[in-house]
Amino acid sequence: MAVLRRSFVVLSAASLLGLVRAQPSPVVQERISAAIASAAADPGSVDYTSLVNVFIGTDNYGDVCPGASVPFGMAKFSTDLTGYAPAGYVADPTQMIRGLSPMHDSGTGSSSGTYGNFEIMPLLCPDGFETCTVRLDDRLRYRKNNTDEAYPGYFAQTLDNDIKMEATSTRRAGLERFTFPDGSKPYFTLDLANDLPQSFAGGSLDIDPEKGRITMGGLWGSRHVRVIFARLSGSDGGCFSFGPGAFHYQAFACYDLLNGGTQKLDEYGVWTGETFGLDFWGDAKGLWQTNLNLSVDLIGDVYQSGALFSNAETEVGGAAFEEIEAASKALWNERLSTITIDFANTEPNVTELLYSSWYRSNLTPNNATHETQGPYANTTHYYFDSLYCSWDTFRTFYPLMALHSPVHYAQIVDNYIDGYLKQGWMPECRANNLPGWTQGGSSGDVIVGHFAMLYHNEAEELGVDLEQLYAAMGQDSTLNPPEWNIWGRQSNVYNQYGYVPFAGLDTKSTGRMTREGSRTLEVTVLFIYGIARAECRTQYAYEDFAIRQVALLLNKTEDVEVYTNKSYFYQNVFDPTVTSDGFTGFSQKRYSNGTFYYTDPIDCSPVDPNPNRECSLQDDNVVGFYESSSWEYSFFAPHDMASVVEMMGGNDTFIARLDHFFNASYFNVGNEPSFNTPIDYLYANAPTRSVDHVHDVVFSYFDITPAGLPGNDDQAAMATVLVWHLLGLYPVPGSSEILVVSPFLPTYTIHNRYLNVSTTVTVKGFDPASVQQYIPEGVAAYVQNVTINGVTSPSRCHFDFYDIFRTGGELIIEVTADKDSVNDCGASLPKSLSTGGFDTVR
Repeated sequence: MAVLRRSFVVLSAASLLGLVRAQPSPVVQERISAAIASAAADPGSVDYTSLVNVFIGTDNYGDVCPGASVPFGMAKFSTDLTGYAPAGYVADPTQMIRGLSPMHDSGTGSSSGTYGNFEIMPLLCPDGFETCTVRLDDRLRYRKNNTDEAYPGYFAQTLDNDIKMEATSTRRAGLERFTFPDGSKPYFTLDLANDLPQSFAGGSLDIDPEKGRITMGGLWGSRHVRVIFARLSGSDGGCFSFGPGAFHYQAFACYDLLNGGTQKLDEYGVWTGETFGLDFWGDAKGLWQTNLNLSVDLIGDVYQSGALFSNAETEVGGAAFEEIEAASKALWNERLSTITIDFANTEPNVTELLYSSWYRSNLTPNNATHETQGPYANTTHYYFDSLYCSWDTFRTFYPLMALHSPVHYAQIVDNYIDGYLKQGWMPECRANNLPGWTQGGSSGDVIVGHFAMLYHNEAEELGVDLEQLYAAMGQDSTLNPPEWNIWGRQSNVYNQYGYVPFAGLDTKSTGRMTREGSRTLEVTVLFIYGIARAECRTQYAYEDFAIRQVALLLNKTEDVEVYTNKSYFYQNVFDPTVTSDGFTGFSQKRYSNGTFYYTDPIDCSPVDPNPNRECSLQDDNVVGFYESSSWEYSFFAPHDMASVVEMMGGNDTFIARLDHFFNASYFNVGNEPSFNTPIDYLYANAPTRSVDHVHDVVFSYFDITPAGLPGNDDQAAMATVLVWHLLGLYPVPGSSEILVVSPFLPTYTIHNRYLNVSTTVTVKGFDPASVQQYIPEGVAAYVQNVTINGVTSPSRCHFDFYDIFRTGGELIIEVTADKDSVNDCGASLPKSLSTGGFDTVR
């Protein structure tokens, strides 16, 4: 590695913090394609990290961070670019590089970005220290074309002045390596104040020239910014800065510059910079000065500041960097190998999509255990940050984790319970160690409830107290916090009226009085008429179903009755008189006296005639739903779809209505409320239609390019819904029910190392010709039989987690080309509460 012999610098950065369409790099895609071919030829020695394309979702508002990280790592080393770049990096070649920084979130979107603290930028300063361009606008550089390279545990990018930047990481720290052109003297500027959302609120920086160490820290803000909700692109705006701007978090970093004594500082100092009032260079530098101690600048932009230093040229080895990179890759191989496939007989694009998505499902939330602050300082529980957001992740993210990684799942559940113990309610959307905005209610109830349903027998051994877990869920449902914008629910009025009243009087708590329809649907309660007005927060109903299931598990008989009633509260916002496109009955906002408030069911759909309508957390969202339309939300009651089918007129009308929903382009795959909808045909006894629509979704909206996601990845919510589709299965969160669709690969095995079991799913009659958007006539893809460890299941539409994923063994899904002969579920439809399907737990 001769290039490393001159002007080669290693920096150790330890964080104590806790529209141009980009094309895929031909070098990256060639490497991945070769790795897939190698795995097919020699499946016994697969490097699973080589199958991952970390650049998927780095364009088209996917907001994915491709930086170097370990599984659930706090540190995610990546460059920060100009323009819309919430994750720091974007593939768009027209944007310029600001620097390389150690902290980012992945799959969260906002107009101004996430973290980006402690950026370092390598510089060429031919005329010496005083002429270095340290201010942000002055130092920007374009990337060198086709030099971006990354895989799990490694990130690299080359500037257009031929300086190469590389990074690898551990959970809380990492190494950065820079290679300069021959004959050049390396300089670096290291920011104190700059972060992506420009939220610096004061801090300090110290240089220790003898130790070659820079320490820095300060306060930054969870700045409230306008989120992006693009109905056409599918970006829904779950984001960093998704919280009150009044909150601040602390962050600290330590940079070691001497690489174990093989390098030395040549020049060093500090700098400050502002747009006006300084010298020609727009900054002021202090050679040999070692300290900055700055407060927030109360007028104008963030007062830029940082360190500037140069390392003497020296010859160093790269062993330390490679050792950390290898350790990071080993951790990723352990995570990625929890699913194994038949590489030779799986379509290469499916392989790449599967492992790239599996990778992102293990990237966040960030394990910040032992790096806590505020009320969590010195906690004895696990602590995870970057919980973006429970509303996004309860549907597919955690149910997928439950299949293979109960230890990690238990740690995150313990973290949710600790939130209740420390602050009274479980976290809903925490970032930067600060609470963020709630979206639908207390969706953490479904996350912890799902864990309890699947691992209650092992809960104590896994460190989860089920009684505490149940108490935390009950607190969400019965006691609303003073400020329910950031955790909990508006439970007082919900429990009074049986829905969230539109513009109702609430004398006990504060919060944004919007999303009444969707909030009711996703949490359910007792129905009592009152005097206020009601909105459609249906999320509460589903969360109460999750509580009901845990009450059943723990033999809380009286509570089971209460929460069974509350689980039906989604019906209280269903107005049977509203008609749209010839179909009758839609969810609506509701006054507390029982009168409905009409909004057009197509409002906030992808074809809303008003493109400027507010549909997210804005105060002028008058539709009553969150990031989707009444057309979409009226289908939402995963725990009781039998009643939904009946309310909409029975099987035939329900099927016709779903068909119209897709044909009229009301479906928005880029937002979580749409995740379930292609699967809903199963509840009307028409499973082949679900197969067709899932194929259409996968091939219409996902691919292996940087623009390969239909919107914000939402902490891998998008990644995991794709994984479930590829596996041919789908979860019912808060229960042990698993639905059957049709796999996109001939066989796969999921390994649960804690239970020491492996479950192999084999598709009997699999035809590779089925792996396309529209399944050709005569090609087998439709489920004929489901066999579990040699026993034929009475239904081809659903089975239970305990039947196979608890015990291991083989699940055989037999498929046929005779679509009409298998367009029913067999002996039983998927479970619904109203038909007694959830009356027992395993």
